[in-house]
Amino acid sequence: MTLIDSSALSPAVYFIGAGPGDPELLTVKAYKILQKADVIVFADSLVPKQILEDTPKDAELIPTSSITLEEIIPLMIDRVRRGLAVVRLQSGDLSLYSAIQEQIELLTAADIPFQLIPGISAFQGLAAKLALELTIPELVQTIILTRVEGKASPMPESEELASLAAHKASLCLYLAARHVDKAQEKLLRYYQPEQQVAVCFRLGWPDEKIWVVPLSEMAKLTHRENLTRTTLYLISPALNQITGTRSQLYHPQHSHLFRPHP
Repeated sequence: MTLIDSSALSPAVYFIGAGPGDPELLTVKAYKILQKADVIVFADSLVPKQILEDTPKDAELIPTSSITLEEIIPLMIDRVRRGLAVVRLQSGDLSLYSAIQEQIELLTAADIPFQLIPGISAFQGLAAKLALELTIPELVQTIILTRVEGKASPMPESEELASLAAHKASLCLYLAARHVDKAQEKLLRYYQPEQQVAVCFRLGWPDEKIWVVPLSEMAKLTHRENLTRTTLYLISPALNQITGTRSQLYHPQHSHLFRPHP
């Protein structure tokens, strides 16, 4: 395995997906960059402190929960132009609900180099915790990652939750705890009330909690446990009792390029 030469980080912004919260789920590349960063600009409301345990003692740590993009971008540009390596540390994976697109555009306009280092998404971590495959032959072969519409993030009309639920796929619902009653009502139009749902709070954090309940109980549980943020819902046929289902990939009667039929 070839590792990044983290002893010589170039002045740039390194966007790092911190994963759901467990520092052992950082990629090797992300970990090595964090060990050598001069500046770490991190989403302190979403990234637990344990992710920062092995960062340099003299690194400048800048939390972002109370500042705006108009403050974050000039700050990162300034540090890079001073010759420093800046980590922009964000939760989960950068490709999902990370608000990096506008950051990338502004850094590009300022001619500031950057690099993206992916992370583990909460839906992957949750499936692993549940010992679950989300794409089971003859049962479900599609994963939908989506959210509930909020004031700050309107949804395209074609991606309305009820229309996505119609596929009855493995549906991973982010950023929905504050709108759980509306979400449950729309999901019940297509999934059965007894459809199992995994509700995960702060996956990978020390106070992680996971429940598996019928869809009809999803909102009730959310209100009872006072879940308002950092909560993921997984609605999937794969959560129900499954027996006798098998992929053809390793079946003795299935031949392919590397295993011709006898």
